[in-house]
Amino acid sequence: MNPTIRNLDLSLLLLRLGVGLVMSMWTADKFINPAHSGAVLENFYGLPALGPGVFVVLGVVQALIVLLFVTGTLRGFSYAAVLLMHGASTLSSWKQYLDGFDNLLFFAAWPMLAACITLFLLRTHDRLLSVDAMRQSQKPTA
Repeated sequence: MNPTIRNLDLSLLLLRLGVGLVMSMWTADKFINPAHSGAVLENFYGLPALGPGVFVVLGVVQALIVLLFVTGTLRGFSYAAVLLMHGASTLSSWKQYLDGFDNLLFFAAWPMLAACITLFLLRTHDRLLSVDAMRQSQKPTA
């Protein structure tokens, strides 16, 4: 295999797993600490806090999307959904960027957003340990 292709495959897999790890923690937070999720919704999105049951439902939906994303399944949908979720999160934190030195950790969202954009743009090249790529390689050729 061409070393450049091997490096691209590995790089995209590592980006997918890294983004998936962060998204998995945000998902787990909805189950483990729904009050925190409510505070985030209120503080960053200006929406009223919702009951814990709502966060369980949101957590289940998000968990399914993250599972699809991490496994490289339905890449067009799952990569776009993760990009939209993280993009909304990054942009909703705009006030923290205005006082950057008191909120340095918020700037970590930008490289992750770049990773999400990269994965979305290169989704058809993200083949290593990807369910979609495995399915594609098993299709009979005419």
